[in-house]
Amino acid sequence: MERTLKELKSGERGKIIQVKGDGSVRRRLMDMGVTRGAEVLVRKVAPLGDPIEVNIRGYELTLRKSEAENIIVS
Repeated sequence: MERTLKELKSGERGKIIQVKGDGSVRRRLMDMGVTRGAEVLVRKVAPLGDPIEVNIRGYELTLRKSEAENIIVS
């Protein structure tokens, strides 16, 4: 089942299938290790849903809700 990273709850895992978005945003996410096939664990979600803290490739990364909408996971 495919959904966006934004839809995952705290403690859930997913595998990145696709990174969408315009050139600069997509490039920045990919430079931070958000690439196809990477496992991602949602560590924390702020009370209003923004930002989202994830663990990817062994480090913690904080993403805005708008950025997490561009990341498709299974």
